[in-house]
Amino acid sequence: MEQQVLGRTGRLVSAVGLGTWQLGADWGEVSEGDAHAVLGASLEAGVTFFDTADVYGDGRSEQLIGAFLKNHPEAGITVATKMGRRMDQVPENYVLENFREWTDRSRRNLGVDRLDLVQLHCPPTAVYSTDAVYDALDELVSDGVIAAYGVSVETTSEALEAIARPNVASVQIILNAFRLKPLEEVLPAASAAGVGIIARVPLASGLLSGKYTKETVFAENDHRSFNRDGAAFDVGETFSGVPYEVGLEAAARFTELARDLVGDTLTPAQAAIAWAWQRPGVSSVIPGARNVEQARANAAAGSAATLGPLFMSGVREIYEESIKEHVHDKW
Repeated sequence: MEQQVLGRTGRLVSAVGLGTWQLGADWGEVSEGDAHAVLGASLEAGVTFFDTADVYGDGRSEQLIGAFLKNHPEAGITVATKMGRRMDQVPENYVLENFREWTDRSRRNLGVDRLDLVQLHCPPTAVYSTDAVYDALDELVSDGVIAAYGVSVETTSEALEAIARPNVASVQIILNAFRLKPLEEVLPAASAAGVGIIARVPLASGLLSGKYTKETVFAENDHRSFNRDGAAFDVGETFSGVPYEVGLEAAARFTELARDLVGDTLTPAQAAIAWAWQRPGVSSVIPGARNVEQARANAAAGSAATLGPLFMSGVREIYEESIKEHVHDKW
């Protein structure tokens, strides 16, 4: 597994981490036993970066990770959590008093005195440009409650606003073969500033695995069923905002590209993950996993050989011809 620096935290983390939204909710049911098995398989495969949030299962994901950390105290795992989505999404709620309450809850859930990395969880756009927000976060660092802080964003403009702040350690953003806009300005700006990039939704909610069809049925409590039109949260989080049938056709092209250029060396999903962590400036990519097999397969992409210019050219061609009109100007 490749190791890369997580921005201004200075920590080395695995190039492929583990996103744990699946272990909380919104992807169908995952039992406690299966969740611990996923965490264990990921660690065994070299994953040392777990990403969670206080809102995933209303704390369930954090609690599962906390129990796992208790049983693996010397594993060297860095945990990033997120805060802010458990209250009304208005800028007025992003204040020190609430930050203290939210981080105290996450510390209890995770069973730690200090959180490794706390990210604002896609707050209202105005929050990213509010000086008092960063002052409050700096105070939490000074108090020893958190070691570092970052932001999770929906848009490239939000990312650029945060990157300009001197103490932002990382920016989490959707980056995959169907979401190329961050390559234009965000990744170069982050690299220049020493800010880490955490790439989420690397498989476009599973589309890039090449396993879905028009007949695929998702569970009712899976966001790929209930959020296709953005009914629950930003539609860009579901299939990267790409209309499902458009995504299926583009995913078929991506599968063909992967088979042509890497053969059986990598599955389409592994090729998508490897492509993402190999983008200059990316610290870690955080695919989710609902079972041990997925966890191991995802982690294996962290040691993939470099995917060369032909692969990048093929990805860009698919994007320009099929995807760009649906996502580029929205995020």
